[in-house]
Amino acid sequence: MKPETLRARLEDFPRLKLAEYPTPLYRLSRLSAELGRELYIKRDDLIGPAMGGNKCRKLEYLMADAMARRAKRVVTFGGLQSNHARMTAAVARRCGIEPHLFFFEPRPDRRPGNLLLDELLGAHMHFVPFGGGGQASMTLETANRLVRWLARLRVGPHYFIPVGGHAWRGCLGYVQAACELTEQTRELGIEDAWVVVAAGSGGTLAGLLAGVALCGSQLKPLGIDVGKLWKGFPASIAAMAGELCARLGEPRHFAPADVPLVEGRYVGDGYGKPSLEGNTAIARLARSEGIVLDPIYTGKAFAGMLDLLERGELEGESPIVFLHTGGAPGLFAFPHLGEGGGRDG
Repeated sequence: MKPETLRARLEDFPRLKLAEYPTPLYRLSRLSAELGRELYIKRDDLIGPAMGGNKCRKLEYLMADAMARRAKRVVTFGGLQSNHARMTAAVARRCGIEPHLFFFEPRPDRRPGNLLLDELLGAHMHFVPFGGGGQASMTLETANRLVRWLARLRVGPHYFIPVGGHAWRGCLGYVQAACELTEQTRELGIEDAWVVVAAGSGGTLAGLLAGVALCGSQLKPLGIDVGKLWKGFPASIAAMAGELCARLGEPRHFAPADVPLVEGRYVGDGYGKPSLEGNTAIARLARSEGIVLDPIYTGKAFAGMLDLLERGELEGESPIVFLHTGGAPGLFAFPHLGEGGGRDG
């Protein structure tokens, strides 16, 4: 179907508009010249409250549903520097709903970066040193069930949002983004571009996969795993993409092998921990284009993209679009990140 037809189907689902669209898409001229390949950036880091990010698109659908259900509390979870948790707290406050955030970590002595914003937003933070998760020890679905159970015990009645907004309703936001990006790239004559995105919980990638398939786009999504978090991660993404298509009236099957995901290679020491390669990529983009990435998500994904390009694994001459999903507050949790890179005088 055409993007406008798909967009009309999306209008059947309640949505709380939190930003202006489309988000900017433009060429990275200096870096393109350096690398000899056309690079573009899609600025989803610019949307939404509390310093923004890509979760804005998901929360528009999820929080509209929470409000329709007259929820008084919302529960979600993530890593200590979760952008999703921070934005959920912000949107919940905007809607007059009490936010509860769960973290599978001991209570930290300091609360920098996203945790500081969570605190400013008055989020109820639940630190549960569970010791599970990470290194792909459980599926994403199992983790969601565990937090649902904990939340029933600790919070009482609530509206539950899976990690990263990885629910079909939230992922509609990136079906919509796929329509938007398809139209933008066609206008620029780069409709066969690669679209590279950080994959933490996989909902953004699932939405893009479904959206591209449904609107007949030539775009080629590619996820870069930044956490090595989930057992059977491609299967979770494939199932979500299939459910999205079914909800939108066009059932399609996606096998795990159909999911374009680079797993494990660019995670470094693990989720939530900056990597040398990611930090180098952050500095490179900042100094060539004046755009800031973060050390947990987009820095690692950008480093992965650069490495794949250097190795010739992004075959052909198609342009590359990097989807900037946000995360700038995470920089301030790692104050030594930029040491040695400045210029005095």
